[in-house]
Amino acid sequence: MKMGMRGAAASVLILAMGATGTVMSQQPAAGAAAKETSTLTSQRENVSYAIGMDVANSFAPIADEIDLAALRRAVNNAFEGKQPLITQEEAQKTDQSLRMAMAVKSGQPVPGMAPGTPAPKVDREKVGLMLGSYAVGPSLAPLKTELDLDVLFDAVKTAFAKGTPKLTADQAKSTLEAFMAAKQGEMQAKEAAKAGTNRTEGNNFLAKNKTQPGVVTTASGLQYQVLRPGSGERPMPTSKVRVNYEGKLLDGTVFDSSYTRGEPIVFGLDQVVKGWSEGVALMPVGAKYRFWIPGELAYGEQGTPGGPIGPNATLTFDVELLDVLP
Repeated sequence: MKMGMRGAAASVLILAMGATGTVMSQQPAAGAAAKETSTLTSQRENVSYAIGMDVANSFAPIADEIDLAALRRAVNNAFEGKQPLITQEEAQKTDQSLRMAMAVKSGQPVPGMAPGTPAPKVDREKVGLMLGSYAVGPSLAPLKTELDLDVLFDAVKTAFAKGTPKLTADQAKSTLEAFMAAKQGEMQAKEAAKAGTNRTEGNNFLAKNKTQPGVVTTASGLQYQVLRPGSGERPMPTSKVRVNYEGKLLDGTVFDSSYTRGEPIVFGLDQVVKGWSEGVALMPVGAKYRFWIPGELAYGEQGTPGGPIGPNATLTFDVELLDVLP
């Protein structure tokens, strides 16, 4: 089945905000001074401080509007997996006020405001809660066990106060580059191991499943079983069809279902994974089949980025073919 990315957009966007954790894209020039004797004593502290410098740099245009204590509370809260300390509605209002205030201060025209109108008052605490709850906290939560927040916020505080950082821009840049390279290597190793495990489990399952009564294995390795026969038209490989379906992982986890959404789906058989294209083309209208699709006929080595389908995962689909459309 074709599956779109489900990544959610940020709830609030801040004027001139860069992506948290980028490689020091706006740091001072390489020759910027740092303390000769750094108090950073471990790689964890160096990484935390470098990320803190980048966070501060991302928010530099609005630094005066941020309550750091509120920002820290919201980040702590996000790391603990709790509900945000400010609602999305209140965060959006705060974002709008902040944008308007920054526009006025920079001399930009604001629709509905007469020239010379003072900038609206911004609640610094709410700005801090907004950024911590919907930007910094969620962005850094996956790294929470590898960060020292005291060190990270020391870097933010120093930058906002225009103090002397404990790392030069070059040191921070190289620290983040090395950290991200290491994390990428770890992720690739984990994905490779998971892909191997999924392939083995899938092959073992399919080898056993093909011996079950009523299960048919095609030349490609697709397996299917007729749950309910049909007597209508069979689609062509390029046909557009209307179906109801439910998809499961081998452990029984349902990852997608038109039944749950309460309506069938329409798509072209040339727009879906190979196992679906082949399998649904075998069905007459009115039929219901169960398919077992090997990873190479489903989402392959990549799976679905961010889940729920892992690399080389074998999938189960129950499919009802409702109609072949013109």
